[in-house]
Amino acid sequence: MDYETLTKVMRTLALQAGEKIMEIYAKDDFDVRAKTDDSPVTEADEAADQIISAGLRAAFPDVPLVTEEQAASHLQDVNTFLIVDPLDGTKEFIKRRGEFTVNIAYVQDGTPVRGIVYAPAKGRLFYTDPAGQSVEEIGDFADDSVGPVAPMTVRKPDNAGLLVVASKSHRDQATDDYIGKYNVTDMKSAGSSLKFCLVAAGEADLYPRLGRTMEWDTAAGHAVLSGAGGQVVRFDDHTTLNYGKPGFENPYFIALAPGVALEMP
Repeated sequence: MDYETLTKVMRTLALQAGEKIMEIYAKDDFDVRAKTDDSPVTEADEAADQIISAGLRAAFPDVPLVTEEQAASHLQDVNTFLIVDPLDGTKEFIKRRGEFTVNIAYVQDGTPVRGIVYAPAKGRLFYTDPAGQSVEEIGDFADDSVGPVAPMTVRKPDNAGLLVVASKSHRDQATDDYIGKYNVTDMKSAGSSLKFCLVAAGEADLYPRLGRTMEWDTAAGHAVLSGAGGQVVRFDDHTTLNYGKPGFENPYFIALAPGVALEMP
């Protein structure tokens, strides 16, 4: 893979998809339907998917593509592939909370090695550069020119007082019980893959997820966190979370800054 080209293409497509999403977000009303698994899908999900999928297939025709909105792509058996969630946090989008993201990642041999997470309503853009270092870009996010970027690095956690982030729409008692095993100084909620990016940016130490997720929900955030020095591990045995699993479904997991003394379930 040519990582210079990949970075440029992912960034451009994420920005273009984000622009389209925000056009629809600004409408007084937009189409919302239920998928076969009863999860919601909007016209913004589908429009963003069309932009990203077409762009990735044109740029990387020989690389398998997995995307949430194309069910046929979920039948592939692959361990090196591009993976897309064109609008992560659809519930946040529908509720107009602003905490939704565009996620694009490249998985190599089961590991997300490059990724981009763009939160258009928040004006935050996180991605891995060609060398694999995660950065946050600041500025107007022009398609054809990169603005100032700041390298991201995880915080050195203080186990006497951790900063924890948890899901805004999927918080439950099991998650609260697990978080209760730690000494927590501050707790915040966030939507979509922004939670990975908060850990990557040093704004949180720990993000446990005790609920169903798919690989397209996590791959881009996982790549950004890894590029900032963080980790994503399985909840059950603390081994590294890998990708290309059957059906692209994840087990429960924990995203963290190294140095957090993890508690067992």
